[in-house]
Amino acid sequence: MKDGVIRRAMLEDIPVLEDLVRRSARSLLPAHYSAGQIEAALGPVFGVDVQLVRDGTTLVVVDGEDRILACGSWSRRRSLFGSDAHHSEAAEPLDPAVDAARIRAFFVDPGHARRGLGKALLEACEAAIREAGFGEVELVATLAGELLYSAHGYAETGRLGIEVRGVPALEAVRMRKGLKS
Repeated sequence: MKDGVIRRAMLEDIPVLEDLVRRSARSLLPAHYSAGQIEAALGPVFGVDVQLVRDGTTLVVVDGEDRILACGSWSRRRSLFGSDAHHSEAAEPLDPAVDAARIRAFFVDPGHARRGLGKALLEACEAAIREAGFGEVELVATLAGELLYSAHGYAETGRLGIEVRGVPALEAVRMRKGLKS
């Protein structure tokens, strides 16, 4: 990755992250989801989970002027996806001895897509997950994100429909990967 550096997100980054999520979803997901599905998912499904920022597990790629180009999170909490408005599961802590850590909320600025930012964030998240003592990681991928994750060793464990109000469910992919020490 030559477009920027990775740092932890800070609480003051949240408004920028919320804007990034909206722009990324509206620009990079229409090949896989309808405009209605995307708009309905913005907020409850595609959004910022402030708890992950507080936990220090949301990472961002920034350019030389500290502009956020991409974000991605890992989590030691049970929820697989969702924002503050809606978690897929309770946000209780996971046990590294028996549970898989989570990869969550990867979004890239549309002007910086396909430049390795997602890969760099994924590698940084996996390193942090290993350091936290987890041996496995799981996630729920959008259809667009499935390509990134499968290219980096994640295997599909099932498909699901994420219910959002007033539109057909968003098809998503559960994926898992074992991490080598």
